[in-house]
Amino acid sequence: MKPYMFLLLLGIHKVVTVYHSLKYFYTASSGVSHFPEFVAVVLVDDIEILRYDSKITKATPKQDWVIRVEQDHPLFLQNSTESFRVAEEVYKKNIDIAKQRFNKTEGTHILQMMTGCEWDESDGITYGNLQFGYDGEDFIAFDLRTERWITSRPQAHSTRAKWDRDQEDRAYRKKYLTQTCVEWLRTYLMYGKSVLMRTGTGTLWTLS
Repeated sequence: MKPYMFLLLLGIHKVVTVYHSLKYFYTASSGVSHFPEFVAVVLVDDIEILRYDSKITKATPKQDWVIRVEQDHPLFLQNSTESFRVAEEVYKKNIDIAKQRFNKTEGTHILQMMTGCEWDESDGITYGNLQFGYDGEDFIAFDLRTERWITSRPQAHSTRAKWDRDQEDRAYRKKYLTQTCVEWLRTYLMYGKSVLMRTGTGTLWTLS
C-alpha cells in the first residue's frame, strides 16, 4: 500500500497553527573586548524590535512600527530605558557574584537571561519561560507549573533557596509570564501586524 493511501485511511488532517512569541534577552559580560558589558534585546516572532546596551544607554527601536507604539504610549521608550538601566546595574553585580561562586574571577565570562512568552493563536494557549545561563551552560530556571526555581548547577543552590523564599516575587513572575507578557505580545502584534503576521505559522498533522 502506498504511504499516502495509508494516511488517507487513517483520516489524517492538516492543521495550520499560528503562534507568536515575545522574548527578552539580557547579556552581561566580563573580559570581552570591544563588546558592551550589558546588552538587552527584545524580539517579537524572532524579529528584533528593541535594543539597549551599556554604550548607547537608551532603548532604541529597530522596527519602524515601534515608533507608533511610542506615539500612542508616550512613555514607552522612556520606561523601557529605565527598566534596562536598572537591569544593567543588577546584572553587572550578578556576574561578579557568579564569578565568585565559580571561583573564577579572571578571563571571559558571560551571564545570560532569557524570558518571554508564546501564544498559540489557534487555540489561545500561552506558554511562559524564564531561565538563566552562565558561561554557555544552564544555571537556573523558573518552573511555571510549580512556581519554583530549578537549578542546573550546584553553584545555583543558594540562589534557588533565596528566590524560592520570596513568594511575592514568584507570584510576580507567574503573573508576568502568563498575563503581562502576553498582553504586550498582542499589543506588538497589533502595531506590527503588516510584518509580524507573515511569520509564526506552522503545520501540524493530526489524527482524527
